[in-house]
Amino acid sequence: MNPLRSLLDRLLRGVISVLLAGMVINVVWQVFTRFVLKSPSSFTEELARYSMIWLGLLGAAYCSGRKSHLALDLLTTNLKGNSKRLSDVFIQCCLILFALAVMVGGGGRLVLISLELGQTSAALQVKLGYIYLAVPISGALIAVYAFMDLATAFRGQTVEAHAKGDLT
Repeated sequence: MNPLRSLLDRLLRGVISVLLAGMVINVVWQVFTRFVLKSPSSFTEELARYSMIWLGLLGAAYCSGRKSHLALDLLTTNLKGNSKRLSDVFIQCCLILFALAVMVGGGGRLVLISLELGQTSAALQVKLGYIYLAVPISGALIAVYAFMDLATAFRGQTVEAHAKGDLT
């Protein structure tokens, strides 16, 4: 398996696991303060919301890299040989274009505008640009995975098998 892919997979799994564990602790604290202490914590709902944004976007990048995301493969399932390789190249090029243009480009603009305007969250007083940073980071990760899959397709290997570690 590609060492960069393996490193990214391990890193993302770790970050996603920490985010999920933090969300569980946060929500348990929220329920405890609301129903047991009868004095709801003021920051937990906002923290859960922002953690979910990061978790969802980083999870999408991880799933994209592992080829375990939702996909419509009705047309590509029965392709073999050169037509399968061309299909993989086309799909990865479209994915790179989307990730870089929309997520990195558009998400980056959103981050910059939010930081310039000085928008902060109500309860946590965190700059919203830092929350929105999940979009360009996830887009960059998706693009990196797609570039690796594009290289795999050019070598004539199956992108799905390589992403899941079935090939060396």
